[in-house]
Amino acid sequence: MEIPSKESVSDEFKSDRKTISDNVIVEEVVALANTKGGRLFIGVEDDGTITGAQETHRDPVSMLALISNKTVPPISARAELLDGSFPVMRIDVPQSVSVVATSGGKILRRKVKADGSPETAPMYPHEISSRLSDLGRLDFSEQPLPDASRDDFSAIEREHLRQLVQKNPNSDQSILGLSDEELERALRLTVKVNERDVPTLTGLLLIGKEESIKRLVPTYEGAFQVLQGTDIKVNSSYRQPLLYTIEKIAESIEPWNPSTEISYGLFTEATPLFDRRSIREALVNAFGHRDYSMLGRVVVQIDDGGLQVSNPGGFIEGISVKNLLTAEPRGRNPCLMDALKRVGLAERTGRGIDRIFEGCLLYGKPLPDYSATSTASVSLFIPRSEPDRQFVSLLAEEAGRRGHPLPLQSLMVLDKLKRERRCAFEELGSDLDIPSSRLRQTVEALVEAGLVEASGTGRNRSYVLGRKVYRRGDKAKEYVRQTDVDRVRYPEMILKLARHQGRVTTADVMELLHLDQNAAYYEITKLVKQGYLGGVRKGRNSHYVVLK
Repeated sequence: MEIPSKESVSDEFKSDRKTISDNVIVEEVVALANTKGGRLFIGVEDDGTITGAQETHRDPVSMLALISNKTVPPISARAELLDGSFPVMRIDVPQSVSVVATSGGKILRRKVKADGSPETAPMYPHEISSRLSDLGRLDFSEQPLPDASRDDFSAIEREHLRQLVQKNPNSDQSILGLSDEELERALRLTVKVNERDVPTLTGLLLIGKEESIKRLVPTYEGAFQVLQGTDIKVNSSYRQPLLYTIEKIAESIEPWNPSTEISYGLFTEATPLFDRRSIREALVNAFGHRDYSMLGRVVVQIDDGGLQVSNPGGFIEGISVKNLLTAEPRGRNPCLMDALKRVGLAERTGRGIDRIFEGCLLYGKPLPDYSATSTASVSLFIPRSEPDRQFVSLLAEEAGRRGHPLPLQSLMVLDKLKRERRCAFEELGSDLDIPSSRLRQTVEALVEAGLVEASGTGRNRSYVLGRKVYRRGDKAKEYVRQTDVDRVRYPEMILKLARHQGRVTTADVMELLHLDQNAAYYEITKLVKQGYLGGVRKGRNSHYVVLK
């Protein structure tokens, strides 16, 4: 039987020894559909003991009819009776693209309790808004605030917005000629409600008065902290409009962001500890994509390990740590992010995440880390690290030769090879968030540019950083280690394989050393001439055995 050993958020066991009620079955199905989907097993105890489903719950067709008739909108589940000494009814529940309720009006979800075990719990009104937002069915930032009026807008912040548009070349300059009311409508800072312009959440966040924001958007807050060891050096909170808060936190980071001078050719560049453009994008993403239906703060913290930016609300549906760089750009608050783009603060392409990665890769620093992200919050960590001077110099020279910087995908491949020394194509594909066809083009272009060297053919093809990368200073020794040292060990490796198998073929050596046929045959003939190997037969069945 395909039954897991224990329950999880996606797997629920229900005992049927006392004949479970239809309502309980429907409620569990609704909870699974409102979370990530999953499986309901009827006839299994909480501890995983299989006791079987009652006769009334052994008909898959009747079970599906029950679920469809008692859920709104109807859930299209699948049901299967798992045969055995104690038959179990397994119900496969798809994740819903909307919020689902029982026909009796109950809206439920799955969650993890403090002890780590899963449970089914009610979904409260603010969670419904959050769920719809995650699914892309509701733009919470575009909703009008019924108790707000244009009097809650700050004339100073409206002028601040205009100044940002005017000085930022990436902004939408066309809105500068609009009247205040027209500008607010153009950026969807207000919407018409009963013939009256009512501020939206976006409007209040961008140009609202501080006291109005505190009253009408109590979930909004930002914080900047600096820790040295256990000592708190800075701990500032912000409830001012979002434009002011982003600029103020960015300014507050500067004294804690020292620069390092890097020279290449005739040029010298001051490289900050944390890339400023990465910081700006991280702040915009945190405030622009956070869940404003949840209580919590956007927290920016610098400590001995690095810079961390966290915000309430996990990734929206379809986005994960693994596909951050390839998923279609979309967010929880489209209205708010659109306004930030038109003002010039956010990346117009929606690919601000690329800027965050690029800001680290261009200086040979560790990649941004999103691994601490959960369903409740997104957490970005940028490690404290000195730039790799020789790598920065190489990238600058290559950018000068090309007339533009290397693409992000190329930087990611170079970074991976710098850290791992040697990788097969499959390893690059499994670790990097790049489609296979695009990755192959990227790698081969780097090979042509001399930045990467390849060995082997087909599935055995592997890659190392090229001579051009390793030629600088002590890096030359690494190049020798990655290429010539391997070749010195070829005879030892071939003989070891021959002794283990009792024989060795050219195909064996091709697979072992990632060489093409000619190179593999050359290595074997050297050992034959030295008297270590002897050939047996010729043609298709030829092989070699150890002589000494």
